[in-house]
Amino acid sequence: MSRIGQSPIPVLEGVTVEIKKNLVKVKGPKGELDQKVDPSITVKMGDGAVVLSRPTDNRQHRALHGLFRSLIANMVTGVTEGFSKRLQIVGVGYRAEMKGNSVVFQLGYSHPIVLTPPDGIEIKIDSPTDLTVSGVSKELVGMIAAKIRSFRPPEPYKGKGIRYWDERVRRKAGKSAA
Repeated sequence: MSRIGQSPIPVLEGVTVEIKKNLVKVKGPKGELDQKVDPSITVKMGDGAVVLSRPTDNRQHRALHGLFRSLIANMVTGVTEGFSKRLQIVGVGYRAEMKGNSVVFQLGYSHPIVLTPPDGIEIKIDSPTDLTVSGVSKELVGMIAAKIRSFRPPEPYKGKGIRYWDERVRRKAGKSAA
């Protein structure tokens, strides 16, 4: 039995869940999200909770059961609280600044890197070396944060680059004097 898939998803006050065949739409105070669900998984609305069930106990159905339960639970959390990821820029002269609705990164390259966030994503610059990516979709927030990190991933010798706030960079010793 899938322990994740079996537990019901509580729907809080102010959140509406609309189920049409294999499409689940969730609306809340922060926004609106929708997710297609595999046709073999049944989604039903019960007393204040969304319940998912699967037709058989084969491996594929068990995997999909837990997956879609997690995705729908993340949608409910996203439209009520939202998701955010903090990033830290480490390095002399490395910084980020807002220009209009775009973010301009100076990361030691010969050119600045300009990123315009997609709809539903907000990038807030706390200081020139700290930024927060937030939005209602957990997937989109993680994807944009990973894209920003990929501009200059942390390197192991000096630790320079863009890292997640709680990320530990393992440092190497480098060349030793002979």
